[in-house]
Amino acid sequence: MFKRILIANRGEIAIRVIRTCQEMGIETIAVYSTADEDSLHRKLATHAVCIGGPGPEESYLNMTALVSAGLAYRCDAVHPGYGFLSENPDFARMCEENGMIFIGPDSGTIRTFGDKSSARKIMTAAGIPVTPGSDGIVASVEEGMRIAREIGYPVLIKASAGGGGRGMRRVNQADDFVKKYEEARAEANACFGSTDLYIEKLIEHPKHIEFQILADQFGHVVHLGDRDCSIQRKNQKMIEETPSRFLSDTVRGKMGEMAVACARAAHYTNAGTVEFLYTEEGNFYFMEMNTRIQVEHAITEMVTGVDLVREQIRIASGLPLDITQKDIQFSGHAIECRINAENPDEGFIPCPGKVEFLHLPGGKGVRVDTALYSGCTVSPYYDSMIAKVVAYGKTRLEALRIMRRALEEMIIDGIRTNTIFMCLILYDTDFTRGRYDTSFLEEKLSRFVNWDKIFDEIG
Repeated sequence: MFKRILIANRGEIAIRVIRTCQEMGIETIAVYSTADEDSLHRKLATHAVCIGGPGPEESYLNMTALVSAGLAYRCDAVHPGYGFLSENPDFARMCEENGMIFIGPDSGTIRTFGDKSSARKIMTAAGIPVTPGSDGIVASVEEGMRIAREIGYPVLIKASAGGGGRGMRRVNQADDFVKKYEEARAEANACFGSTDLYIEKLIEHPKHIEFQILADQFGHVVHLGDRDCSIQRKNQKMIEETPSRFLSDTVRGKMGEMAVACARAAHYTNAGTVEFLYTEEGNFYFMEMNTRIQVEHAITEMVTGVDLVREQIRIASGLPLDITQKDIQFSGHAIECRINAENPDEGFIPCPGKVEFLHLPGGKGVRVDTALYSGCTVSPYYDSMIAKVVAYGKTRLEALRIMRRALEEMIIDGIRTNTIFMCLILYDTDFTRGRYDTSFLEEKLSRFVNWDKIFDEIG
């Protein structure tokens, strides 16, 4: 087992990893930027080292600084968390070349799945359904138009190296194709340094269903159930729950088997997430595989009792999985809300600043993962997510009621957040009944913003 792990991240995910390491008797080395000098993850780690200025490229994206810190403290391994360099194959390879184990799949696997068109080819060869589209990278706008015409509009133009909705454009008709193609190409180049694009048929009103998998170095693969991530804004997840209210046990079983087959086809190791689109007609298609721990991993932990970070560390250290598929038991229902420092009434503009007072919800069935504390400052340099509130109940209705209570109990003074926006979603009739898909927020957004005006009208 590892003696010392470098945590190449910040905020709540760094704290999440630190907690499991402490329970396993493993020392932790935290890294921080000059903007994070008073950060909680720095205070909780065994040791901490400043690696650069406030900008991500100066610190949390600085591969040389991160590896140097790991070597200086004689770390056995590096945990990348999520975001930043967690899915960067060059960083994984640099860790490997410097004698530190990257806690995740190897650099080659990360590179393969980072290229979405390559991932589609692997899945197709393994007999796993993928959405209709191009066989690989589209060579020109003319080829793209031909493929779009063959599979039928609407289509999605997607960056092969993309993620988080960047480098992606919806095209409803042929007249718009050239403009959208150039927009996607420019954004892909700006965000990922690659202009490679591919084409997919746009699935209308799908559910976004993902399966958590674990795979060790000895060929053992298990899945830990599904997560419904369909509540999204601009392809960014906002609320996740498990299990999906929409899936039957039969379909859930088939999708779980397919997720395991995806991992086997790729000779995958460590934790990963296989993402599917599920259609109104009952079909499902492979979308992508995320080669890291997910933001929403906590809800899977709540219904299975499995510490996913612990399993990541054990697998990376060379140990076999100590659980089989039959050992994994699913109990109850869990929901997660992502709390962001942003103003929904002003186009979700980020709202950094000082937290003057903080009260976090608690009680039966509530878990809060955060790096906030009273008096801390939310930096403008990083992602606006500041907390994850998780509610667990024996049933979905119980979990939903607990989540409503938890959000109403949360107090974050000094900055604007999306907490009330989340509450309004949770009270929506369609959400309560589980009648939602990825278009839910797009169609209902006006109901959940400018809430103070709505209250004035009804008050």
